[in-house]
Order: sequence, then C-alpha cells, then structure tokens
Amino acid sequence: MSADGARVLLVGATGLVGNHVLDRLLADPRVTRVIAPVRRPLPRRDARLQAPVVDFDALPDDAALWSVDAVICTLGTTMRVAGSREAFRRVDHDYPLATAALARRHGAQAFALTSAMGADAQSRFFYNRVKGELEATLQAQGWPSLTFVRPGLIGGDRNEARPAERAAAVVLGALGPVLPKRWRISPAARIADALIEHALAAVRGCRVVDAAALA
Repeated sequence: MSADGARVLLVGATGLVGNHVLDRLLADPRVTRVIAPVRRPLPRRDARLQAPVVDFDALPDDAALWSVDAVICTLGTTMRVAGSREAFRRVDHDYPLATAALARRHGAQAFALTSAMGADAQSRFFYNRVKGELEATLQAQGWPSLTFVRPGLIGGDRNEARPAERAAAVVLGALGPVLPKRWRISPAARIADALIEHALAAVRGCRVVDAAALA
C-alpha cells in the first residue's frame, strides 16, 4: 500500500458479502480508491468509487482498471441460480481467475477471496471441488499475499431468495450456542472485515481464515 493510501479492486460488489465490503472500504481512511467492475450499473455514488459495467466473459485489458494494490473477490452463485454446472463454474471459478490474472499482471500484490468451508480440489462434491481448484490456481499465479476466507453458512439479508439457506440459517441460529464454532453461521459482516484486513495488511504468504474464526 502506498503512502497515499490503497487502491482496491472489489469483484462481486453487488452480493451479500460484497455489499458489506463496499460499505467498509468506502468508510476506511486507508483506502483512496475502490474499483468495482459490475455486470449491471451499481446504484451507489461516491467520489472514491469507480464502478465500470463490464462483460466478465470478455474483460478489457485496461491498465487503469486493474492497476490496484489489492483485490477482494466475493463473486459466487448457487447451482439453482446458475442453472448448470458449467454456468456455476464460470461464475465461481473462471471469472475470479480472469480478474485475478489481470490485476496481478498490472502489479497488484494482495488477493483475498471468499472461498468456502470444505474447499478441496480433490473433493467428491462439485461445489467444494470448484472452490478448491480456484484456490490452487490462484496460488499458482504467484501472489505475494494470498488469503482464503472459508466461511460456513453465510448469515445476512440477501436480495435474492434462497429458501434452503434460509431454513438452514434458522436451524443453525437456534443451535448456535451448542455447536462448535466452525459449524455456526458466518455473519457476512465478519467475512467482510476479514477480507479487508488481510487484503490491506498484505502480509506475505498464503493463509486461511476458517469458519471458526468468523463465528
């Protein structure tokens, strides 16, 4: 981070965690610029915010867009919303990698990702395998500072309906006091805090923030 403050690229600003990250970045005196590429216009105005509408299938190689100090990625969908394994993988794997590669090429030093508890490139479960493969490929990109935040069930009010998650949240909320921390709900705000602190600190090496630390 320069003496003038950090330029941060936020990918996934319109989602539950991304909204929390955006609010916190714009209130953080350490941050001088937030670049948040989106698929649809972002209904948010701030002197420090740049939110270009882009096609994630054909991202522009524009140095002004990708020349940042740190990247925070909160992109993610569900199989129900995506409609197919191929579409899910494109959003949860291909888009994060494409943005990461561009930012790294233009000098970004730190990357913080919302991954998932159970992420494992060798997993029998498709969701966990995709998350694990993303983590492995990000490590191969040579980031000086790389952080994987692996929440459990994410808690918070979403714009889109996710009935299964809502039902699970009710159960976990009731059982929370007796559950091990790693199985409790991971509040979106806590995830956002972890992403920002690790991205801005940019400590060298690769680290994992597990669900227990987010409960």
